[in-house]
Amino acid sequence: MFEIEVTILDLLVKGMIVGVIVSAPLGPVGVLCIQRTLNKGRWYGFVTGLGASVSDILYALLTGYGMSFIFDFLDANLHYLQLIGSVVLLAFGYYTFRSNPVNALRPTSNKNGTYFHNFVTAFFVTISNPLIIFLFLGLYARFAFVLPGLPWGEQLLGYIAIVIGALTWWFGITYFVNKVKNRFNLRGIWMINRVIGAIVMIASIAGFFFTLLGASLY
Repeated sequence: MFEIEVTILDLLVKGMIVGVIVSAPLGPVGVLCIQRTLNKGRWYGFVTGLGASVSDILYALLTGYGMSFIFDFLDANLHYLQLIGSVVLLAFGYYTFRSNPVNALRPTSNKNGTYFHNFVTAFFVTISNPLIIFLFLGLYARFAFVLPGLPWGEQLLGYIAIVIGALTWWFGITYFVNKVKNRFNLRGIWMINRVIGAIVMIASIAGFFFTLLGASLY
């Protein structure tokens, strides 16, 4: 069995971190969320993030379910998988740092539409990118998170924590953008993405070396 002791606090903290990392980079749906916050209002931006979160949790469940088929492999190679997970996160952070989310800007409609319409469109924008599964694999490995063999109740708590983390991010970013919308510009979008990318890279490098040294950073 896995040697890493899992506590309720571990699941909550790690799940929220996973939710934030998956949501934070300003790809198409992140830029869409900011656009709608600026043009339509904060709650239109938030329901956009909510739609993305529902899509993300579906991919999180799919990834966790798939991992159950390779339980023995995970059990025997967790240390190496954590190193690989750190490398995946480093690559993801570098890509985020180098990418320019402004390129994802699209013309917006003059009509607000319903909250449900904004929710659904964000859901389909996110669900159309199955590559997010690889990010979840890297995160699950790095954090030894929601590993097969945990009681179903604890796994469920972990997935709920992902949702909480994602919604916390969307609530925070829409609040921030709404507060500074009169001073927010394209450079602001670019800078947020660079800061996020840098944080992910630093955390992944630290996790890689702590794993090599046999210590636990997170």
